[in-house]
Amino acid sequence: MNLLNRLYNLSAWMAAHITLLVVGVAVLALFVPMSFLWVSTSAVTPMLGVVMFGMGLTLKPSDFKPVMMHPKDILVGELAQFVVMPSVAWSLCQLLNLPSELALGVILVGCCPGGTASNVICYLAKGDIALSVAMTGVSTLLAPIVTPALVLLLAGKEVNVDVMGMFLSIVQVVIVPIILGFVVNHYFAKFTEKITPMLPMVSTIAIAFIIGIIVSHNAQSIMSCSLVVAVVVILHNVLGLALGYGVGKVLGIDFPKRTAIAIEVGMQNSGLATSLAATHFAMFPMATVPGAIFSVWHNFSGSIAAQIFRKLNKRD
Repeated sequence: MNLLNRLYNLSAWMAAHITLLVVGVAVLALFVPMSFLWVSTSAVTPMLGVVMFGMGLTLKPSDFKPVMMHPKDILVGELAQFVVMPSVAWSLCQLLNLPSELALGVILVGCCPGGTASNVICYLAKGDIALSVAMTGVSTLLAPIVTPALVLLLAGKEVNVDVMGMFLSIVQVVIVPIILGFVVNHYFAKFTEKITPMLPMVSTIAIAFIIGIIVSHNAQSIMSCSLVVAVVVILHNVLGLALGYGVGKVLGIDFPKRTAIAIEVGMQNSGLATSLAATHFAMFPMATVPGAIFSVWHNFSGSIAAQIFRKLNKRD
C-alpha cells in the first residue's frame, strides 16, 4: 500500500471517529491545559478558514441545483435555521438567567449558520444529502448579513455589537475561503480529486485544534460554570434537532428532507461563533465557552441523532 492510500485510510478512520477524537482533545485540554496553551487563540481564525476552504473544495455548481429545483424546502430550512436556533438561544438565556458573557456566547452559537459536520451526520442518518449540502451552502452565504443582524437584535441591549466588523470577519473567514476552494475545485479538478479523500483528516485536525485551544485557554472558567453551560448547550442542540424535525413534519415534507432540515438546524457552525467571540468580544472571555462546548457536544449528539433518524427512516 503506497503512502497516498495510507493517508486516505487514515482520513476515513478519522472521519468515522471524529466524535471520539473531539471529545478526547476537549478532555485533555480541560484537565491538562498546557497541552494547548502554547497555541495562541489568534490561531482559531485561520484554522477555521482551512475548514471552510476544504468545504469549498468539495462544492460544485450541481450542489446548488436543489435550491432551484426545490426552493420551498430550502426556504423552510433556512427560515427554521435562522428563527429556531436564535429564538431558542435567547429563550434559554432568559429562562436560566445566564450572565451576560455566557448569554452572548449562546446567542452567537444560535445565530451562526449550519456546521459542516451536518452533511456527514445527514449521510449517516440516511437523510437528503443534496438538501443538506445546499442548506449549509445557502446559510453560510447568508451568514455575513443575517448573523450580525440577529446578534444585534438579541444581544445589542447588553453589549456593543460591531455589525460591520462581524460582517467583514465572516466574509474573510468563511466566504473567501469557500470561494477560493470552489474556484480551485472548478479549475483544478484532477488535483482536488486526489486530495479530497484527505480533507476529512485535515478538517478533523483543524476542528480538534480549535476546540483544544479554546478549552485550554478557558479551562478554569469552564470548570467553574460547566454545569449550567452544559445544560444550556445540550438543550439548545436537542431542541434545535427536535423543532427542525417538527417544522418539516407539520409542513408535510418527506422524511429524508425533514431529517436533513432537523440536522442542519440543530448542528451549528460553533467554530465560527467561537472565532467571532474571540475576535469581537475579547472583553468578554467567557463568551467563547458556549461555542467550545457546543463544538464537542453536537458531534456526540449528532452521531446519536443519526442512529435514531436512520431507524425512524426504516419505519417510515
